[in-house]
Amino acid sequence: MKTAVPCYYHLDVEVSPERVGQVSRILAAHLRFWDLENLVEPVCGGAEMLLRAIDEHATDKNTSIEMWWNGQHLITAIGDNNRALRPDQELRGCLEHIAASSDGWGCCAAENGSKVIWFSQRARAGERVPLVPTAPDPRESEGLDLPREVSVATLTGRVRTPGGLLEEVR
Repeated sequence: MKTAVPCYYHLDVEVSPERVGQVSRILAAHLRFWDLENLVEPVCGGAEMLLRAIDEHATDKNTSIEMWWNGQHLITAIGDNNRALRPDQELRGCLEHIAASSDGWGCCAAENGSKVIWFSQRARAGERVPLVPTAPDPRESEGLDLPREVSVATLTGRVRTPGGLLEEVR
């Protein structure tokens, strides 16, 4: 069963061919830490494709990668600082692959004119083992002694008459 604790990770990186594999391993380690082992392949594969395309086509290699886990979906966003890189031309093959392998995706403009490409993956439920109820097995050594019968008056140290309780409150 997946945890419902929200998680967030942010990484700024200058993309190079050596860094693509390193970033993929970092993302995979975070997914495993969040107990999302089954999302490692699609998330890292999509991120690698985008990072390789940015390395090949972009002039500004500075990139931000973010992952959000909300308990049901993992959203991965990759933002570049290159205004000239067009998703409909240079990134077309990447986006087609991401659209086919993810549950949702999109591209939006950032405030500085660059773009953010995001994709989401639903968490698949892990294998569930049915719980089998166990029959109680009481043992004499585990039994508790019955409490002694002690009156409330003895425990409090006061003996009250039926009319005396109301008289004390006034």
